[in-house]
Amino acid sequence: MAVTISVVLLLLVLAVIFLRSGGLKLSHALVCVLLGFFLAGTSMAPTIQNGVAATANVVSSLKP
Repeated sequence: MAVTISVVLLLLVLAVIFLRSGGLKLSHALVCVLLGFFLAGTSMAPTIQNGVAATANVVSSLKP
């Protein structure tokens, strides 16, 4: 759950930065949000969640 919240916050911050800089239009952001909601309801959702969790585990195990 903590990984999901962190990823959501990171994506939200990036979306706000892109919106403010003009690199992302509001309509594009809305399409991305809708895609995420519809994708979360599919059978691919657990696979995507496992992939994100595995990537987070790899990144967290890296030592600088």
